[in-house]
Amino acid sequence: MSRKLFIETLGCAMNVRDSEHIIAELKESEDYTLTQNAKEADLILINTCSVREKPVQKLFSELGAFNKNKKEGARIGVCGCTASHLGEEIIKRAPYVSFVLGARNVSKIGDVLHRDKAVETEIDYDESEYAFKDFRSSPYKAYINISIGCDKQCTYCIVPKTRGEEISIPAELIINEARRAVESGAKEVFLLGQNVNNYGRRFSGEHPKTSFTQLLQEVSKIDGLKRIRFTSPHPLHMDDEFIEEFATNDKICKSMHMPLQSGSTDLLKAMKRGYTKEWFLNRVAKLRSMVPGVTVSTDVIVAFPGESEEDFEETLDVAREVKFEQMFSFKYSPRPLTEAAEYEDFIDPEVASRRLSTLQKMQDSILDEITEGYLGKVFEVYFEELRPDGYVAGRSGSNVMIKVKGSEELLGKFFDVKIIKTARMVQIGEIIEP
Repeated sequence: MSRKLFIETLGCAMNVRDSEHIIAELKESEDYTLTQNAKEADLILINTCSVREKPVQKLFSELGAFNKNKKEGARIGVCGCTASHLGEEIIKRAPYVSFVLGARNVSKIGDVLHRDKAVETEIDYDESEYAFKDFRSSPYKAYINISIGCDKQCTYCIVPKTRGEEISIPAELIINEARRAVESGAKEVFLLGQNVNNYGRRFSGEHPKTSFTQLLQEVSKIDGLKRIRFTSPHPLHMDDEFIEEFATNDKICKSMHMPLQSGSTDLLKAMKRGYTKEWFLNRVAKLRSMVPGVTVSTDVIVAFPGESEEDFEETLDVAREVKFEQMFSFKYSPRPLTEAAEYEDFIDPEVASRRLSTLQKMQDSILDEITEGYLGKVFEVYFEELRPDGYVAGRSGSNVMIKVKGSEELLGKFFDVKIIKTARMVQIGEIIEP
């Protein structure tokens, strides 16, 4: 009788893919089956995030709850970025944890499973040419890692300390994985990396020189593949060749995530982002001139150490000018092992909260204006998710989330949908019968 695995994933899409790799390895080699009920699991895993402070705090509260409610004999493991930077400290603080597996050590899951109190957290471990077993959470789309690690030295970011240096995964592995996914029913692939458009900078072994633009061209040749998405491109590497491929390749979804972080060139320099406010705005302008209807999303950090009112106003100015269709905004959170954590000019918490609230209210107003414009428009939607109350949801090529009344026979199919009711997060539509 197979054992049962419960896995909770915190954080980004790369963590989601890492969890899928873990599930695949344990299903294939250790005869585990997946369960959504932690109380019946023989193995409970938490795949962690450490980009901000709250997910780290959440880890230990979650561990305590799982330990209290797990069945007798069940084991608990901690994986991911927090595992990488806390390592043995996790077991010291939560001695009932059986093992700790870092974000750069996913392929070792079968090994640590059989070593009590194992801690594997090397950030220079190279998995770039490891062929993971196949498992996907959704049969309709496939997350595919195209690189591991990050070479950027952003002063606020812990990721290079938890995922190590950037190494590109060989193109043939990526193409083969995408082809297998399409052959098993997926019509969309989602290419993942910390800086996807820096792809090809470094490989582990001998491989032909290539670029992200060339990789996109090769992936788009796969028969049966309808859509390509990717995240996150770095504004610094958004050269004209990349933007032109994005604009002219019909399989690439016309939605671009461009992490701004700050609208102040001075703060961008302090963050070591490598670009200016003017460069960012230039890239957005080129995108929108070449791709009518493109949607642009972003990340913003407010109250970075030293941020003046003038700096913050520049961020507001960029938000007003660009009118982002989606914004993920947060107060600066000092992270261990980062340069900015040693800065002395921290912003008063009340000021930070006020700035975040100001930005988010303005973004809500922008979003209301954008979504009101969707009313009556028609989008091609790829349906991939059942929702409560008899709805089925999917996304347009421009990443607009849309739901319609329907059932599972819509899943995995494309339909033209007319928007009949708008909202900030999910639009309501009706299918236009052919």
